[in-house]
Amino acid sequence: MNRMLSRALVLFLLFGCQVDPGSHPIFPPPLIEQRTEVTHLRGQRHTTLFSYNIDFFQRHRPAYLVSSGIHFSHGKQHDVLLLNPFDRHAQTDYDFNLECLAYLYHPPPVEPQMQIFGPYTSQVAWQLYRAIDWTHLHHEQTYDILSDRSIPWQNKKEWTDRAVEYYLHYMNIPRSPAPLDVTMRRAGVMMKPYFTRFRNYYPLSNNFFYYAHWWHPAIYEAFMLAGNDQEQESMIRQTNQTGYLRVLVDRPLRMLLSREVMPRYSRFSPESANIFDNLHMLHGIAYDILAYDGWTIDQKRAELYRVIEAMKYRPGDERLARKFQLPYPDMDPRIYYDWMKGTDGGMNRIMQEMLEEMMPLMMPQGMTPEMREKVMGQLKMKMRPGLEEGELPGSLMEALKPLMPQMQMMSEAMEPGGTPQKMVDAMLQGWDKKYGSVPDVSTLPMEQEPTAPPLPAQPVPVGVR
Repeated sequence: MNRMLSRALVLFLLFGCQVDPGSHPIFPPPLIEQRTEVTHLRGQRHTTLFSYNIDFFQRHRPAYLVSSGIHFSHGKQHDVLLLNPFDRHAQTDYDFNLECLAYLYHPPPVEPQMQIFGPYTSQVAWQLYRAIDWTHLHHEQTYDILSDRSIPWQNKKEWTDRAVEYYLHYMNIPRSPAPLDVTMRRAGVMMKPYFTRFRNYYPLSNNFFYYAHWWHPAIYEAFMLAGNDQEQESMIRQTNQTGYLRVLVDRPLRMLLSREVMPRYSRFSPESANIFDNLHMLHGIAYDILAYDGWTIDQKRAELYRVIEAMKYRPGDERLARKFQLPYPDMDPRIYYDWMKGTDGGMNRIMQEMLEEMMPLMMPQGMTPEMREKVMGQLKMKMRPGLEEGELPGSLMEALKPLMPQMQMMSEAMEPGGTPQKMVDAMLQGWDKKYGSVPDVSTLPMEQEPTAPPLPAQPVPVGVR
């Protein structure tokens, strides 16, 4: 018996706690959390070998290194917020923005996992890093497929769908392929005491990630315009230059959505496009939670794990994947359009709709026109990075309370790990009424390989004149 126990102990120490990924709980966290799950899907089928793995690294090294620098910033931002006191937010924000820029110009040679530069948060909320790293791996896989010359253009869809299927089903923590309009409503974060904390109090760092969330979809769209041949190199290079010379120095003031910045890729693989929107929003929510100084670390973990669970893939979400419209179907990723720069756009439209859908529950007695105007005015200010004159301090919820003294709040909205289910249900019903019967966005024809359009003329950026 003792020998059997000793052997079992050795196996445990060697291989860790082995669990079924399909039954492994998200919350509460297990005593031992598996940390060896993330792996590439090999580019192989039957007897044909497509060695597309690391093709983006091999073919488009400068762009790959931008992604590497961005992932450094994502990883370290968790620890910056977790370890620095909130009352030093201005200095912390200023310093970390400079560090983000330094690593963008001198990035790690390979894309780092989150725990490399955010080790403390890895000990606090490992499931957050699982969700992020797993989705970053999907970024790598899909960039690789589009980079690989040996995969004919008309077969890119098949291989991308294969990567999506692998992403959704290999592990139990994928982001949903449903549009962000749906998953944000499921998350129920808008009236939580932390919501908007990061964008309002760390605007420089926040807007660096708005640049990053322009960059990722813009690179996908460059692929879709270029095709497989040598035009791909010039399109990726020119899009990357737009990021450095125009977007980084005049950063967007909202999170741009996939359907805005990569409309062709969103038609090509709406599941993949929505997965990335949901990842980008998870980044922002996680930073809000970590920046909030009103909860303990355990409470923050409880809320992080609740949000991760709420926004993950659910069977049937694929049927919702094409439920969105394309506001700019012919955009060129090499152009930094005026509509990309401000706060008006898809992300903040979603926020306004959600607040209006919750309002009958929070204010059953109704609002005067003057009260409504003030509430919507505060919402618009809270959605903008930084703090401005007339904006009330704190989170969105804290700003709305003095404007609506009779506002009825669900207790779950204030509790870490609590889901305000009635609000979630009201928002999902609101989305279904608005968009449930909207026709699916059309598929992208892939029979003909595209020819890259000529580079449009643009004014020379002020910084390089």
